[in-house]
Amino acid sequence: MRQHSDYANNYWRIAPLGIFPVNSFSHKNMVKSHDSSGTDESRHWYETWFNHPLYLEVYSHRDQEEAARCIRTILSVSGLELKDPASISVLDIACGAGRHALELARLGYCVTGNDLSPFLLEEARKEAVNCRLQLELTCCDMRHIQGNELFDLVVQLFTSFGYFDLKEDDRMVLSKVYSALKNGGWYVLDLINPVHLAGNLAPETRRTVGNLKLLEQRAFHEDKITKTITITPPVGEKLTFSETVRLYMREEIYALLQDEGFSVTGIMGSYHGDPFTDNDSPRMLIFCRKPHFFN
Repeated sequence: MRQHSDYANNYWRIAPLGIFPVNSFSHKNMVKSHDSSGTDESRHWYETWFNHPLYLEVYSHRDQEEAARCIRTILSVSGLELKDPASISVLDIACGAGRHALELARLGYCVTGNDLSPFLLEEARKEAVNCRLQLELTCCDMRHIQGNELFDLVVQLFTSFGYFDLKEDDRMVLSKVYSALKNGGWYVLDLINPVHLAGNLAPETRRTVGNLKLLEQRAFHEDKITKTITITPPVGEKLTFSETVRLYMREEIYALLQDEGFSVTGIMGSYHGDPFTDNDSPRMLIFCRKPHFFN
């Protein structure tokens, strides 16, 4: 990944097939579906759903205020709020449309946002330009993130871990994060608390967003939670998308992090920074560090 440079002329995205100027990406790069399911069977769910414009409408309740609250908690717990933001480099993995990355950029941090979705990255780029914020964006699978000891902080938020079929792929992500962090750097991983979820799961909910009617159905399948979203627009056929995420018990994810070399320093139970309790906390906001190494 490049270091941050001139704001006006040097936005780039690093894609699997090479390096492209941001302006070479457009909405024509979005995944296009030709059936009423809204999915492409040749692609994984996250490649299709996160690249669809309706994704942002379905999750419009996850707003900038929530993102700002989460970032305040992360900076406070890690102690990074006490340092000069301009001296701190941050990587936001699975940054989406940039809610958290943009908040960090507003605060003056040197931020790189990475995502697999060209559509969501384009939304992040437009918002950065509109707000006159410096934000570097890269496009690649999180398992293929490049870089060695570049970042003081890596964040992976809003349940953006556990997408893959194999646990080994999740381990690969942790390995990439460890490599990308500077010695002593922080990694903050935000997961669903499976104990709380098991006691509070709503198997089916219905809501309206704008002119869209949504049916959301949730079910456990072994160690995963699947949500099927059926979207009924005012005209045209229904669209159906699915999300499947592997759930990790607190002890299991701690073990994975420690096996990779991280030191787990704490856990919060919400974006407000509430203390974590197994039964009552909806989130597991896990704080860990790459150890300092001295020559």
